[in-house]
Amino acid sequence: MTATRAIKVLGIGGSLREGSQSERALRIALAGAEEAGAATSAVTGGSLALPFYDAAVADRAADAHALVEAVREADGLIVVSPGYHGALSGLVKNALDYVEDLRSDDRPYLDGRGVGLVAVAHGWQAAVTTLDQLRTIAHALRGWPTPLGGAVNSAEVKFDESGGASDEKVVRTLHTIGRQVAEFGLARATPRFDDHADG
Repeated sequence: MTATRAIKVLGIGGSLREGSQSERALRIALAGAEEAGAATSAVTGGSLALPFYDAAVADRAADAHALVEAVREADGLIVVSPGYHGALSGLVKNALDYVEDLRSDDRPYLDGRGVGLVAVAHGWQAAVTTLDQLRTIAHALRGWPTPLGGAVNSAEVKFDESGGASDEKVVRTLHTIGRQVAEFGLARATPRFDDHADG
């Protein structure tokens, strides 16, 4: 990468179960961002067990404060949610609600950031509807969803501990989503030619 600093991509997702299928999908997508040159980090599992978001409460729990700061510093995000009863998990939705704390920033909410989105559910209907909801939320938070999104049917695809999956096409899709987030961040961070043009 030619930017003055590494692009930072933050992953958010998974479930309270360590090593869940959705968390493994997130790790593969983050690997795609790393291959594109991004520095990555993730908020998963127990770190997502945050108090219910309340805009009227000024004090934040340590984990909530850490999440907000990680989002603030990120050049792009990858969000992966399990699909529960046709919708994203309350755990992931609550974490995304904390982005409201960035409303007064110079770069409010997810403004100017690429957002890769993946839904993992036992069945196509829940996977697709969950992905659609994630895209709606990303738009509402002023993020730029990547052209490619991921709807993964865990009834047909299984992720393993080594960073792979039973379907290589799914791995390629997740890598591509991560790469698109990193490339969007790089494009935003690289000075344009006309920024240096005379007169």
